[in-house]
Amino acid sequence: MTVAALDRSNSVTVEEWEQRVKLAAVYRTFARMGWDDLIYTHISARVPGPEAHFLINPFGLMYEEVTASNLVKIDLAGQKVEADEPNEINYAGYIIHSAVHEALDDIHCVIHLHTDSGVAVASQKDGLLPLSQFNLFQYGGVAYHDYEGLALDADEKQRLVADLGPHRMMILRNHGTMTVGESVDEAFFHMYNLERACKIQIAAQAGGQAELALISGNTMQEYQRDVPVGTRFGGFGALELAAWMRKLDREDPGYRN
Repeated sequence: MTVAALDRSNSVTVEEWEQRVKLAAVYRTFARMGWDDLIYTHISARVPGPEAHFLINPFGLMYEEVTASNLVKIDLAGQKVEADEPNEINYAGYIIHSAVHEALDDIHCVIHLHTDSGVAVASQKDGLLPLSQFNLFQYGGVAYHDYEGLALDADEKQRLVADLGPHRMMILRNHGTMTVGESVDEAFFHMYNLERACKIQIAAQAGGQAELALISGNTMQEYQRDVPVGTRFGGFGALELAAWMRKLDREDPGYRN
């Protein structure tokens, strides 16, 4: 599949371009972490402004191929906004992401992944266990949504949002992981910690008969009253994503195209 190479840098607002660049950076970052799934899974971000539009990856591209310009802008009905947009989107991705963007005005970014560790934890009845320091960053806990097959039924959108509630992290049972945030930085922050927690859980369980040492409920609750040091310098994920963008600028600057 050939995806048309467009240059949107001069045809969108400054605010939208900045959102496009940051979103493309997350795609490239997760590709480097090995968190992509061929041409599947998605990361979306709301377009700044009064219109209910959001950006999502073109169907057929790997994460490492996503750029600021080739992100597709769609409305809540899944229709392309730009008249000259030649690229298509994955309908299943639209269902999951539009569900959140449509229902929650304060959520500006949605990340959904199918990593091995994430799907493995999503396939366990007990879900995510309090095993590592990464679990301490689950502010408000983790939501769960039961598997309903491929996300092709629009009726599932209401159930997914209801299960998400006020949470920022969700385990899609038998499916994968999802995080949301008021910014791209925040959703990135939550997904980084959720995926690390899942990976460590699977690694710890690989010890066979070794008994797992769970973090106490008191420690988990106490930590919810505080926030990570980094959030005091720009909010959830701001320092972390900025660090990755500097790395990309040194080694893979094409995401800004």
